[in-house]
Amino acid sequence: MNHQSSIAGEPIALRLGSFAAHATVGPRARETVRLLMLDVAGLCVAARHTDYVRAALASTASQGSATAIGHAGGLGPYDAALVNGTAAHGEDFDDTFEGGPVHAGAVIVPAVLAAAEHRGLSGEAVLRGIAVGTELMCRMSLVAPQAIHKACFHPTAVIGAPAAAAAVASALDLPPKLIAHAIGIAGSLASGIIEYLADGSWTKRLHAGAAAQAGIRAAFLAEAGFLGPATVIEGHHGFYRAFAPSKTPDFAPLLDGLGESWILETLAFKPYACGTMTQPFVDCAIALAKQGVKAEDIVSLECEVGEGTVHRLWEPLALKQSPPNAYAAKFSTPYCIAVGFMDGGAGLGQFTEERVAEASVRALAAKVSYVIDPANEYPRNFSGHIKATLRDGTVREARQPHMRGGAHEPLSTADILQKFHDNAAFGGWERRRSGEVEAALDRIAAGGSVDLTAARG
Repeated sequence: MNHQSSIAGEPIALRLGSFAAHATVGPRARETVRLLMLDVAGLCVAARHTDYVRAALASTASQGSATAIGHAGGLGPYDAALVNGTAAHGEDFDDTFEGGPVHAGAVIVPAVLAAAEHRGLSGEAVLRGIAVGTELMCRMSLVAPQAIHKACFHPTAVIGAPAAAAAVASALDLPPKLIAHAIGIAGSLASGIIEYLADGSWTKRLHAGAAAQAGIRAAFLAEAGFLGPATVIEGHHGFYRAFAPSKTPDFAPLLDGLGESWILETLAFKPYACGTMTQPFVDCAIALAKQGVKAEDIVSLECEVGEGTVHRLWEPLALKQSPPNAYAAKFSTPYCIAVGFMDGGAGLGQFTEERVAEASVRALAAKVSYVIDPANEYPRNFSGHIKATLRDGTVREARQPHMRGGAHEPLSTADILQKFHDNAAFGGWERRRSGEVEAALDRIAAGGSVDLTAARG
């Protein structure tokens, strides 16, 4: 389906609204939603004592029945969604969608849970809303690949707002026309630029929470009768013209099979707490270390990369080789390679200010460079490659053909549950406490009551 043919028929927002209103979520998609809620909750707990979450909490101005996970008391839905979304995305350890990339869980889960607690919705409504929003967020990311980033916007931020609007509207059981209005309204609430890459500042963390908040606002406005443009997606002044102007949108990936197949089932759960496209390179670094390569013997580490990743993860190269702070290090492939090689992983402990400042890690990161591989499959597939040249002239190579944790090599259910409990422990919860929250989320996923009392404090 091309751009013009989509305009000639029913407005796309109304087609999305019809899907959101009538979606039937199958068993595999339901299980993905369950794991997604657990992953998001664990990340919220892991980040609860950070400066950026404290700042988000301090900015709140409401009291209510919605939970800020890991914190006492209740907030209004907008504030709870902002805090939880910011916390869930804050360490860049949240789920991702290969092909986007977008981080759906940190937007959609906080939005729907906050609205559900505020309105007293059922677990079944929550499950449907999260499934709908996640599916639309993933599909919308495929319409104009790389073009949103090229326009200096963050896809998770801008796509997250209309997807969260559809998610909340679906959970509220609104009819298709009102869901379409919610999507239309959200088009004017969507935002989020990527200038954080210049200095490792915190706005990327905020993007998920702001999008979740915007989605709730749009859904509540539409429910109350506020009107949004029906052609928000495909219109001459619409979403993709504004946020992805360099590419003609192809709406086939958004609409084909919608309601029949669920691409959310292919979500990737990250094994490492850093940028999505750095993850296969971390695996390559670990593989080289396991081959017996020693840091002191390395002369250079050269990586073959996809051109679309360079401006975010590789350039300016000198800055990426010496990131200014721990958050910037998450989007530095040279640092992620170096710390992965030296520590055998890239978890939360590898992204502290102290670890990022260590001379040995920086010395190895300074030896990392890249060449563009014209045949690289990005963004359809995230792969990694490192060629290590050693002091004795020998060359060692490692390749990772796909992202571990993604569709080609998914983490097991046990791995994802362990990640949830590990992140909760990192945030100071005992196993008993995280077990109670696991049970509460399992009840929601089974269609039962929405009670997150155990997640407070």
